[in-house]
Formats: sequence, C-alpha cells, structure tokens
Amino acid sequence: MTVESTAARTPRRSAGSKAGTTGTKRTRTTAKNDTGAEPQLVQLLTPEGKRVKNAEYDKYVAGITPEELRGLYRDMVLTRRFDAEATSLQRQGELGLWASLLGQEAAQIGSGRATREDDYVFPTYREHGVAWCRGVDPANLLGMFRGVNNGGWDPNSNNFQLYTIVIGSQTLHATGYAMGVAKDGADSAVIAYFGDGASSQGDVAESFTFSAVYNAPVVFFCQNNQWAISEPTEKQSRVPIYQRAQGFGFPGVRVDGNDVLGVLAVTRWALERARSGEGPTLVEAFTYRMGAHTTSDDPTRYRGDEERQAWEAKDPILRLRRYLEASNHADEGFFAELEAESEALGKRVREAVRAMPDPDHFAIFENAYADGHALVDEERAQFAAYQASFADEGGN
Repeated sequence: MTVESTAARTPRRSAGSKAGTTGTKRTRTTAKNDTGAEPQLVQLLTPEGKRVKNAEYDKYVAGITPEELRGLYRDMVLTRRFDAEATSLQRQGELGLWASLLGQEAAQIGSGRATREDDYVFPTYREHGVAWCRGVDPANLLGMFRGVNNGGWDPNSNNFQLYTIVIGSQTLHATGYAMGVAKDGADSAVIAYFGDGASSQGDVAESFTFSAVYNAPVVFFCQNNQWAISEPTEKQSRVPIYQRAQGFGFPGVRVDGNDVLGVLAVTRWALERARSGEGPTLVEAFTYRMGAHTTSDDPTRYRGDEERQAWEAKDPILRLRRYLEASNHADEGFFAELEAESEALGKRVREAVRAMPDPDHFAIFENAYADGHALVDEERAQFAAYQASFADEGGN
C-alpha cells in the first residue's frame, strides 16, 4: 500500500535552514565526529533479510518463535495500512493534519513490543505503531486530528499517554513519572519517544540531567529519521545522537531502526536495565522518514529522490518478509490473509472517522482543572453569551 503524494506547500523551517522558498535542495554534509570513533550500529537482520549474530543482544530475542515473528510482521503491515488510510483521509479533507510514520514501522513495533503491560509510554505525535502495540484503537488516534476531541483515550487504560505536540516536553513528563515509579518501589519502566530534531531541545537535556542524577528507570527512545522537518541531522548534533548520553553519565546505543529484531532486543535490554535499578538509557533508532514531516510539508523542497531510494532498499517490512520466506516461517496463505485484514482495517478506520460526531461546544472548558476554576467559569459564561447572541438573531 503506497501513501499518496504530499501537498506542495512550503515547509516550515528551523532556524538557520537554507532550504525554503528557492526550491533548491540542501547538499548534505556529514559533521565530523570529534570523538574519532566510528558510530556503532546494532543489527540482527540485514536489509536482505539475513540473520546476523550479535553476542551482546542475541539473548534478548533468543527463543523467539515463528508465530511471534509473524506477529511482528503483522503489526508493521497493519500499522502502515492504517497510516496510509489516515494520510488519504487528510487529503480528502476528513482530517486537519497527519504525521505519517512511513518507514519507521520497525522502530515503533520493535520497541513497543518490548514493553510490559505495567510499563508507561510517553509518545510524541507520530507513535502510531507504539499505540497499536499498547492496544489503543487506531480510530481513537484520529479524533484530535479531526478536531473533535483533545486526545481520544484514557492514558491510564493502556499506560500510554496522550500525543504530545510540544517538541521534547514529553521527556520531562516521562522523567518525572519515572522518578515517581522509583520512589514507589515499583519494578516497571518508562519509555519516552522523541525525534532527532527534539534532541536539540532544552527539555530533553534537562530530562537527561534529572534522570541521571536520580537514577530514574526511563528509556529515552530517539527515532532518528534523518530530518527535523527540513533540517538534516548533522545540523542537530556534532556527534552521533546516542553518544550524547555519555556526557550525562548513562549509556547510549544506536540500533538499526529498520531492523525490528534489533530494535526489540536493544529496547528489551534498556528496559531491563531500568527495571533493575540501573537508571536511564538512550536508544537511537537509526531510521528514515519516507514521507513528509506532516501532510502540510513538501519534502521534495529539501531532499533528493536518490536519498529516499537508497532507504527504500532498507524497507523494514520487506526485510522481515524476506527473512520469513527464507526461513519457511510464513506462506502465501498468511500474506494473503494479512492483506485482507489490512484492507478491512482501512475500511473500519475510514468509516469510524466519518461517523465521529461533532463535539459539544462547551467541552473545551472541561478537564482544565480537576476542581474547577473561577477564570474558566468566567470564560464559559462569556462563550455561552456569545453563543446566545446568534439565537437572538434568529439562529443564523
């Protein structure tokens, strides 16, 4: 299933970006790694679908069954199908905006399936695959983007917080929650998702500091998809992102973010560290954003086709399919049934979005404060008077 082409709107630009109104694409250069060390990459499954051994991380996926492997493949396929449907719905005017995860399925499914039920997840606005793993109904993810609610699910029902639009702030929320987990004496862990662009935010640096000092049981999971809107990674960090953890006093690791087995293994390791009282870990999933930053972005303005084509050869879903076929862990019947299931999911989501009722006009004033607030009451009364003014004019 291919995602529709993005709208040709001028992309937002970070400070210092040279991409923009001229339409010229940036020539990417790699910043020198001042440590002098080559970045290390954990990989258990090559782009050709070959299983490779790793003495340090193999044990975290040891004993994985063919059924579990098919489950990971199913997760990625259905997540991509849902994501494609959401993009199409936005193009048809049913959603105001959508942030696609196309190309990042392995990073999200591998890490999401590594969590336990009692772990707590703090996402950004692109973790649709992680939401799937946590049992959030895909249709519930779309209410906010349709403008009919402020989230769509109870965070405590699935230990999955609401989507966070403010860049990087969720890492502070996760750190504070993890500090509370430690004080409660629980053995669960917390995982916070963010992107390579968010790694430059002060909130993230503060989270690293507090989590390290208080030995908080939190995993910082950075999906480095190479582009912070139109800003390439080399404009975000002088060194590979995972190496930043060293300066805060905790370990960092880079994993092939298109290798679902590698991501599963590394995230399990990091979460086990957190649960056993060893403190935070930074995981950098080295992946690629195949589509636009959001549906209001046009990536052709700042990156070339050859870059995307190179990453298409590393497609996470195709990679696992090659392994399943080579290992005789899945047959054509399995793939055919999954294709039918994915189409049924797309249809269900499409119908659910179009059936969403408009919100009560006064719902915006609810849940702002647990016990109410005089200022909110005043604003509610002002809005009620404004609404009543239309009735006085005959309801027009």
